[in-house]
Amino acid sequence: MSHTIVFDSEFLTAPGAKDRMWCGPLDPDPCVAQIGAVKLSLEPGFRVLETERIFIKTADRYGKPTVVDPFFTELTGITQARIDAEGIRPEDAHLRLARIAGDATLWSWGKDEMFLMAVSCYVAGMVPPIPAHRFGNAASLLNKAGMSLEDIGRTTSGELATYFGLPTPPGRHHDALDDAMSITVCLQHLLKTGRLDASDFDLPSPKTGALVQA
Repeated sequence: MSHTIVFDSEFLTAPGAKDRMWCGPLDPDPCVAQIGAVKLSLEPGFRVLETERIFIKTADRYGKPTVVDPFFTELTGITQARIDAEGIRPEDAHLRLARIAGDATLWSWGKDEMFLMAVSCYVAGMVPPIPAHRFGNAASLLNKAGMSLEDIGRTTSGELATYFGLPTPPGRHHDALDDAMSITVCLQHLLKTGRLDASDFDLPSPKTGALVQA
């Protein structure tokens, strides 16, 4: 495998929806409205080969277009106007990500694929174009490289570059591409310093060790 994909997604929310597990009577289904993807070379140099920021015109389970809540816009900076202008159908967005990935594995901070594929594809009535076994949790890579479970639990994807004392990529937290780049610069750093190697990005990982607790 010559490259891997680091991605992040932003999904619909409303005030308090997370605490209610999106089960309130007015909470939207947590469908993904933005995908950010970074193609990272796993060959020496570990260059960023390509980036992609995708906006999605979401719809509810009945096919009615959804309107983003002001809370979502405040959190992510993503406006309804931008989605209207740049958004594409969920089917096209997922296929674009699949084309970018090729046969590579895909990594997010946590399990964003559960919203990206399991929720969004189910609501849209489509078969996920990328199977679950292609996705990995980047937190497990950082734990293997020495980041403790405690630090993993209190660090967001957008804070990772700062955690490692690396130059912070321009952008904002909760923009999918900017958060994916924050993860990427950390993985680049760990690859360049030998704390990770290309085989660690295979799935299932051939190298499983004890979790670093602290």
